[in-house]
Amino acid sequence: MSGHDYDLFVIGGGSGGVRAARQAAATGARVGLAEEYRMGGTCVIRGCVPKKLMVFASAYREICEDARGYGWSIGEGSFDWPGFRTHLNAELDRLEGVYRKLLDGSGVTIHDARATLKDRNTVALSTGETVTATTILVATGGHPVRPDIRNAHLGISSNEIFGLETLPKSILIVGGGYIACEFACILHGLGVEVTQYYRGAQILRGFDEEARGLIADAMDARGIAIHTGTNIVEMAPADADRPAEPAGATMGSDVRHAAELAPEAAGQGGPIRVKATNGDERVYDAVLFATGRDPNSRGLGLEDAGVEIGRRGEIRVDAYSRTTAENIYAIGDVTNRIALTPVAIREAMAFVRTVFHDDPTPADHDLVPSAVFTQPEFGTIGLTEEEARDREPIEVYCTSFRPMQTAFIGRPDRVLMKLVVSHETRRVLGCHIVAPNAGEMIQLAGIAVKMGATKEDFDRTVAVHPTMSEELVTMREPVRRG
Repeated sequence: MSGHDYDLFVIGGGSGGVRAARQAAATGARVGLAEEYRMGGTCVIRGCVPKKLMVFASAYREICEDARGYGWSIGEGSFDWPGFRTHLNAELDRLEGVYRKLLDGSGVTIHDARATLKDRNTVALSTGETVTATTILVATGGHPVRPDIRNAHLGISSNEIFGLETLPKSILIVGGGYIACEFACILHGLGVEVTQYYRGAQILRGFDEEARGLIADAMDARGIAIHTGTNIVEMAPADADRPAEPAGATMGSDVRHAAELAPEAAGQGGPIRVKATNGDERVYDAVLFATGRDPNSRGLGLEDAGVEIGRRGEIRVDAYSRTTAENIYAIGDVTNRIALTPVAIREAMAFVRTVFHDDPTPADHDLVPSAVFTQPEFGTIGLTEEEARDREPIEVYCTSFRPMQTAFIGRPDRVLMKLVVSHETRRVLGCHIVAPNAGEMIQLAGIAVKMGATKEDFDRTVAVHPTMSEELVTMREPVRRG
């Protein structure tokens, strides 16, 4: 036993921090954890969980339309946002309670406070208490970033979207990443008129070119107005009584920090007039900025404790999540490695193995499957065709078709199944699926890709018919080589 109050003190109560605290406590270590907002972090409170529940809600309008094509007599309905939001908040409260119960049951001491470092072993809490720890783990996550433009405070971010009192009739979404595209599909499905601006040439930069093209076409066909090569020139309140920022001003750091935490902290109000680089000028009920996320590393006292911070605010760590201060570690989005909840959890498990089991275990960031919950969904693992071609000679096996379920009722929807294969080793380097429930499919296909399956391994697998995913094991000839 050390002379400190705790063997481990965790700053941040998200999925990664909670997992690390619980597993460390299971070894007999004395563990404390501080969370300044709500237990569960971005994923549970203002990210993955509420977003996926909104995905489910947004899909029912189209499901009802499809049901009529299959002979069901279903009348027109309407979406009750206040009722859904009340149910959603109750579910988030329940999940936060589950997290607290898990920590309590593991013997972790919870501090509902903001924590900052006074030195490498001393943590100051906003309650006025000071504690010491042998090892400190920073797991404070990240926050959405608004652009540095005048009146950016009028817009909302993905934090505030879940707390809206009413759904807007129209919304402008700024950004082209997966968060922007997911909320474009969600809000459109809930009956909101959606316009999306992205300054790049195509949405979903960094993903497979064919897949992102198909998703863009599908979003456009559903009525989402995507404008690429477009950005905001000017935005201002459409209501003369609504305050704007003084000329030349940008959103202050106090508003930025508030928006990192509480959904009610910023950006709700009346209609907004927007001028765009493409010449458009119109009024929207709301503007949603989905223009990136930065690590929550500011104001924690990290630099004074000897922790090196990168240009974007990321905590720099080695393969074992150790910072430049020997006893301080960091995991999750605050390190800006792979910003996915399951990755943070795996990093937490590797950290505990390294520090509390004396078994140095690097975090595994190779071949991580992921999903984008657009409509249709996108599941992906491994290299894109473009990335693979830059590394070695490849073969591409790809098919796109109208699935049986929607083709039967005349929908034009298409799906994509794609394998990127090494010409030399025959290993599947990448798998990309655009289809309903692609997230479920890629989780299973990801096991094979992670194990090093070859194209011939896929070929030897008997197809399940009739399914969409059977195409993954029936594509015999490459569509191109590179």
